Amino acid sequence: MLKIYNSLTRSKETFEPIVPGRVRMYVCGMTVYDYCHIGHARVLVVFDVVYRVLRHLGYDVTYVRNITDIDDKIINRAADNGETVDALTERFIVAMHEDADALGVLRPDLEPRATETIGPILVMIEKLVADGYAYQAGNGDVYFAVEKFAPYGCLSGKKIDELRAGERVEVDANKRDPLDFVLWKAAKPGEPSWPSSFGDGRPGWHIECSAMSTSLLGEHFDIHGGGQDLQFPHHENEIAQSEAASGGKFVNYWMHNGFVRVNEEKMSKSLGNFFVLREVLESYRAEEIRYFIVGSHYRSQLNYSDEQLEHARAALQRLYSAMLDARPVDAPDDSEFQQRFEQALADDFNTPEAIAVLFDLTREINRRRDADDAGWHALAALLRRLGGVIGLLQADPAEYLKSRAGQSSGLVDGAIEALIAERLEARKAGDYARADRIRDELSAAGIVIEDGADGTRWRRA
Repeated sequence: MLKIYNSLTRSKETFEPIVPGRVRMYVCGMTVYDYCHIGHARVLVVFDVVYRVLRHLGYDVTYVRNITDIDDKIINRAADNGETVDALTERFIVAMHEDADALGVLRPDLEPRATETIGPILVMIEKLVADGYAYQAGNGDVYFAVEKFAPYGCLSGKKIDELRAGERVEVDANKRDPLDFVLWKAAKPGEPSWPSSFGDGRPGWHIECSAMSTSLLGEHFDIHGGGQDLQFPHHENEIAQSEAASGGKFVNYWMHNGFVRVNEEKMSKSLGNFFVLREVLESYRAEEIRYFIVGSHYRSQLNYSDEQLEHARAALQRLYSAMLDARPVDAPDDSEFQQRFEQALADDFNTPEAIAVLFDLTREINRRRDADDAGWHALAALLRRLGGVIGLLQADPAEYLKSRAGQSSGLVDGAIEALIAERLEARKAGDYARADRIRDELSAAGIVIEDGADGTRWRRA
C-alpha cells in the first residue's frame, strides 16, 4: 500500500488514484536558458524514481514534464548572447536531455513546451476573465485577482491578509492588489509575442503550467511535483487559476523535493554557490551523482560536498563488487529482501531505507560466496533487479569497477591494459622482479590486479 506525503495536507496519505490502476503525474521541468545544475539534477532524479516505482508497483503511468521555453530570463539571456530565443532554447533543451540521459533519467511520456501550448493558455485566460477571476489592466497585461479566490494560500499555509501586510516590493499601479499575478504580458518591442483577444503578448509563467498540465492530463489529476522552491508562489498560483477556471479540484497529491544546500546554505545562482552538472560529471560518474541524490530522502535537505560524492563512489563499488563474477541466473521471485525493499519505497519513496536493504542483501551475497554456497548467484541477480527499480546497478560490474570519472591515478584504461600485458610478458620470460615492479606501480596508482585461471583481471581500488 503506497503512502505519499501530500504537501497540500501536510500529512502522509494512502495513495488512491482517481482511476484505479492509472496515475497521471505532472512535474515542473526546466526553464531552458542555461545548463542544468545539481539542484535541477535532484528534481530530475527524484521524480524519475517516483515514475519508476509507480510503474514497478503495477500502475499505468502518464508522466508529463514540461519545458518552459519563454520567459524574461530566456529573453534577456538571448539578447545578451546576440541570438534568437529559439536558438537559445533549442541548444539548452538538447543539453538538458544529454544531462538527464547521463543520469539514467527516463524520458517522460509527454514533454510539452510553453510556446506550443499558447492556444490552451489563452482559452484558460479568457475563461478566467469571463468569470471575473482576472482582468486586463491599463497597460494591456492581464492579471489574476487573488482576492477572488478564497482558498488562496491552501498549499503554502500563507494567509492573504498576512501576505498583503508583508508586501514590501514597489506596488505596481496597474494591479488592483499587490498580490495579483500576471497571466498575459502585453507585447514589448523586440520580444516574441502571439496574437490574442487581449492584444499581442506572451503568457506569464504560472499560467503556462496550468494549461500544459490540464490540456494533457485533464482538469483533475493525481500527482503534481516539483522543487520546494516552487511551492510558493508558483504552485499556489497554479491551484488558484486552475481551480477558478475549472470550478473543481486541480490535483490530489502535491510532492516537493527538498533544497540542495552547500555549506548549509541553499544552493542558488544569486549566491554563486551552484554547481553545473556537466562540470561535476568531469570528476564523478553519473551513477555516483544519482546515488548521492537517492541516498537521501527526497523531502530532506541535501548537502552537496565532495565528501558525500566520494561516499557514493565507495558505496557503489561495494555493491558492484558483490555482483562480480555472478552467473546469469534468474533472481528469486519472492524474498524477504524484495519485500523489505518494496515496503521502504511504498513508504513515501524512502530510498535511503531501500538502499539499506540492498546493503543487507550484499552482505548475504558475500557471506554465501565465502561459504561456497551457489545460491549467491541468484541473490546477485536480485541485487541488480532491485537496484534497477531506482535506476542503479545496471552496468556490467567488471567494466564499472575498471573505470571511473576523475580517477586520481592518471592512468587511462589503455595504459593499464598495456602495463598488465607487459607484466604478463615479464612473467613468461621469468623476469619476476619486473613483473612485481609493475604490480607495485599499478597498486600505487589505485589499480588492483587479480590473477586467475581465465587470465588477469583488474579494477580500481
